[in-house]
Amino acid sequence: MRGMTQDLIVVGAGFAGSACARNAAAHGLRTMILERNSWPARRVHTTGILVRELAEQWDPPARLTRRIENVRLYGPGGRSLDLHSPGYYFLATDTEALSEWHRRQAIDAGAALRFGCPFRNGREAGDVHLINDGDLRTRYLVGADGARSSVAAHFGMGRNRQFLFGVEAELPPLPELDPSALHVFIDGELAPGYIGWVVPGVNTTQIGVGSRLPSQLDLRAFMGRVETLLKLALPRHTAIRSGAIPCGGIVPDWHGPNLLLLGDAAGTVSPLTGGGIHPAVHLGGMAGQVIADHLLCRGPEPHLALAPHLPVYGIKLLLRAAFDHLPAKELLTRLLFSSLPFRALAHLVFFHQRGLLTTAAWRDLMELVQGT
Repeated sequence: MRGMTQDLIVVGAGFAGSACARNAAAHGLRTMILERNSWPARRVHTTGILVRELAEQWDPPARLTRRIENVRLYGPGGRSLDLHSPGYYFLATDTEALSEWHRRQAIDAGAALRFGCPFRNGREAGDVHLINDGDLRTRYLVGADGARSSVAAHFGMGRNRQFLFGVEAELPPLPELDPSALHVFIDGELAPGYIGWVVPGVNTTQIGVGSRLPSQLDLRAFMGRVETLLKLALPRHTAIRSGAIPCGGIVPDWHGPNLLLLGDAAGTVSPLTGGGIHPAVHLGGMAGQVIADHLLCRGPEPHLALAPHLPVYGIKLLLRAAFDHLPAKELLTRLLFSSLPFRALAHLVFFHQRGLLTTAAWRDLMELVQGT
């Protein structure tokens, strides 16, 4: 393979990488994805919840999803609060199968996919990048290789410095669990700086808990709390998955000469909720298109075309800072369950993925406050 020149090499076959490769190949670029795992469908690190905006844009196969229309919040004392937005929904997914379907789209568009091929090194040589000791050559390189990106580290690019960490168990379906809601738990002891969750998923039940690193997690203790609070008898879990979640916003220096970062590597993850699939797929697909335009039609530099579309996390970063401090979190929790404006704010966090400062978000906020 030494000496072969690709138009685009994408490192990482996750949601961002596959979306980028699919659109680049569809627009005529010779595209290759390098994936370090020998079979990545078995190495999923995400709960796989899709927001409505992505579901409608992406239209994943119905057999891989299950629609959920409510969020039920639980406070430390067990008090609960139901949130609902007419017309809004989430999709629980068979995440392994969804990831495989997404990669298949990239392959069907013409991208080559090499499993068991980690990124080891790279260097510029004129107008190309030499990858893995020169075994591969590419005109453009994309690092979509996760929260602790090897591409970012090797090229001295911006890197994630702040993380949440989540661990999740998969259990059989629980008939006694209310299937209409995402069950979200706020608990400063069991989930410091983050949340716990129970998702009635696709032929499974997902129970997980997260924290702000370096805090420690105790999944068994959280599952015990879920059993008591929801009056469930939990069977043995069938699988465990875990992973780091960036929560510091967009990394600095997310691009370089014929090089950019996408997805978790770029920090396009909500600092507050940890949601990152929507921007990964949206920006990944856009990146594939603008890279093709740049290489084939002398279009603008890809980072210049992408920059106006990057998510702005200003308010969410401020809320993250508040959530990280226990006294502020305890106050926030009390206000959440006793104050209508704060309940409305929680409603916006879950149901307005386009931003807390959009006109639609604040219109909904005023309607909620005035209507009760």
